[in-house]
Amino acid sequence: MLIHIGFGNIVNTTKIIAIVSPESAPVKRLVQSAKEKGMAIDATQGRKTKSVLVMENSQVVLSALLPETIAGRVQTGQGDTEQAAENDGNED
Repeated sequence: MLIHIGFGNIVNTTKIIAIVSPESAPVKRLVQSAKEKGMAIDATQGRKTKSVLVMENSQVVLSALLPETIAGRVQTGQGDTEQAAENDGNED
């Protein structure tokens, strides 16, 4: 199943291992390492990174949506809907 992670970006939920906050030092190191290896996908559209999706192929996806928002979409099965698109950018 695919879910909307903000700004028209969509990921496959079956490939997600974890959705974490980017604030801790270990996650910052993980993101930096992924960027150096070319394994980071920035889906923030220039906004502040609020969540990091760790994928099963060692890639990390950066999103401007909160981890709770993405997790809620995964749990409810909310895909790429108009409502998801309307909610983009409404979080501060």
